[in-house]
Amino acid sequence: MNVMTNPDAITVDPITLQVIRGSFETIAEEMGHVLYRMSFSSIIRESQDLGAGLFDVNFNTLCESESTPMHIGSIPGYLRGIAETLEDDTWYEGDVVVHNHPYFGSSHTPDLAIVVPVFYQGRLVGFAGNTAHHVDIGAATPGLIIDVPDVYAEGMLFAGTKLYRKGEPNNAMWNYIRRNSRAAQQLVADIEAQIASARLGAKRFVELLDKYGEATVFGAANQLMDYAERMTRQRISEIPDGDYTAEGWLDDDGRNRDRQLKVKVTVRVRGDEVEVDLTGSADQTPTAYNVPFEGSTKVAAYAGFRKLLLDAATSDVRVPSNEGSFRPIRVTAPLGSIFNPRAPASAEARFTQCNRMIDLIIRALAPVMPEKVIAGSSASISFAAYSGVRPSGEYWVFLEVNEGAYGGRPRSDGPDSIDNLMANTRNNPLEDLAMHIPMICDRYELRDDQPPGAGEFRGGIGVVKAQRVLTTAFITHESERHTDAPWGIFGGRDGTVGRCTITNPNRPGDLRDMPSKFSGLAVEANDVMTYYSPNGGGYGDPLNRPPVKVLEDVLDGFCTVADAREVYGVILDIGAETVDMAATEKRRAAMQKAS
Repeated sequence: MNVMTNPDAITVDPITLQVIRGSFETIAEEMGHVLYRMSFSSIIRESQDLGAGLFDVNFNTLCESESTPMHIGSIPGYLRGIAETLEDDTWYEGDVVVHNHPYFGSSHTPDLAIVVPVFYQGRLVGFAGNTAHHVDIGAATPGLIIDVPDVYAEGMLFAGTKLYRKGEPNNAMWNYIRRNSRAAQQLVADIEAQIASARLGAKRFVELLDKYGEATVFGAANQLMDYAERMTRQRISEIPDGDYTAEGWLDDDGRNRDRQLKVKVTVRVRGDEVEVDLTGSADQTPTAYNVPFEGSTKVAAYAGFRKLLLDAATSDVRVPSNEGSFRPIRVTAPLGSIFNPRAPASAEARFTQCNRMIDLIIRALAPVMPEKVIAGSSASISFAAYSGVRPSGEYWVFLEVNEGAYGGRPRSDGPDSIDNLMANTRNNPLEDLAMHIPMICDRYELRDDQPPGAGEFRGGIGVVKAQRVLTTAFITHESERHTDAPWGIFGGRDGTVGRCTITNPNRPGDLRDMPSKFSGLAVEANDVMTYYSPNGGGYGDPLNRPPVKVLEDVLDGFCTVADAREVYGVILDIGAETVDMAATEKRRAAMQKAS
């Protein structure tokens, strides 16, 4: 087999370069659309917990769909793991590989990657691949896992496994998959959607090579990666050299409730390069609350700096999403730590740690990037697995990602009720839930029991969602930030911690406050799990907030009249729904003098 590792790249003119860039981006988006439109499980079909893209033979990302960053940035790690484990160490046309081993590059086990090789004129020139989170891969508890002893309890482990070889299906492997999942029909259908997406990507890649020629396409790809690298380095060089540190605490590991876990981030800026050093963070845990280093820890750092430095909404130029933006960023985590566990430690429940890492990168750099950073976000995730057994004996399993909130920003309030930082999934329509699963949503709205962090620009408001099961069921919930509130900045106040409860209308007064994460909890019919996501921290002095905005928050129920007076220095006439400007100016002057 011949491999094209370094084609005779040519310098591509600017117009053709942009046309090929657009083609790459369109292919990645089309791959993503095919995947979520063909999938059967709501976590892929509705939430779009997926990623897709094209890669060269050196595993460089050439393009990526606009999906959840953790998915797309991780695929190069999957490809390196596949290279180590591929069944017969050889790619053939028509091959389809499935891979999810966390100690061979994957992000975590439920995120199955499907990769197909791209051959052109008989030579391997690249790969088309995608990842998606699957509803159940046969782990110790349905859907999600937390309190398990090792990676082998995470379900089916695939490492360089061929589902198709030279176009022929590996029927034994397909049968194995069908017989080892509680939601086998959905799992198989979703894998088939991934295969269709990857094959389409390979087809479109070949069409692009046919149209422009191999040297031109790869020349353009190299130029686009070099451009992304150059722009990233330029942005890094604008940060003063230095070591910047921040730390926070995770609630627990899902088993040892009295033991918080430290996350320490040191950002070292030297010229046009940066290192994210996680030394000082907690040792690896005895549960699944660890983070695969290659597939998740590194990817979170890459995503964090892309958000800070290359945000499409605030940058004067739009930088393509490819391997180039990763090159100036180095990630360090001691082996045996929560961010780089030793095998065979379980590492499935890894998302909240990654989100907190990004939150702390932002906090560490706040003193030298005041116009770029935001206050503390919810920086966690609420990932819930509901499951039960139908009268037929078949399992039903439902995965749900709940929204959080951003922190206040330099020029606006933090966005309300939205995935944040590392997350980019959509919510699941309640009608879809009721049609397919024995559950009903009793409440779904902005959180109003606690205020967001006060500031000139207040923190975002989280979500409250109450889900009621109609049969006996099991719930596993992966969340965070029940003890460490999102931080305020530049005079802004801290936000509000999260909360989770279980109640039942048939047992009045029976309210259970739950920890942020728990595994395989048995619940009764009509039990209701209510999740309150953290509210974001505030940005800037609350006394600088326009009084009319304080009035609006009071009228909306997100701030009390007392807080308007005591925190914002705003005096309101609620009956008239107006601000007493004279009294407000006097009150604020007195508060500023007292401080």
